[in-house]
Amino acid sequence: MKEGIHPDYHTIKVVMTDGSEYTTRSTWGKEGDTLNLDIDPKTHPAWTGGTQQLLDRGGRLSRFKNKFGTLGVAKTEKK
Repeated sequence: MKEGIHPDYHTIKVVMTDGSEYTTRSTWGKEGDTLNLDIDPKTHPAWTGGTQQLLDRGGRLSRFKNKFGTLGVAKTEKK
């Protein structure tokens, strides 16, 4: 492998939004730096699969469902 192309891994301290902290290896910052998170993966819906509901009053979501709602679903014909 080529020399000098790999990033410099070092230990940093990560501080979560709830105040808990842990030490990990990273290429961010310098040895011993502290990374303070603005968004906590323990509580943010992107990582926890949050229960946010999609609200739409006749806007984009309704138009999308009307246009593509039956895609992949075969219509049955009555005889």
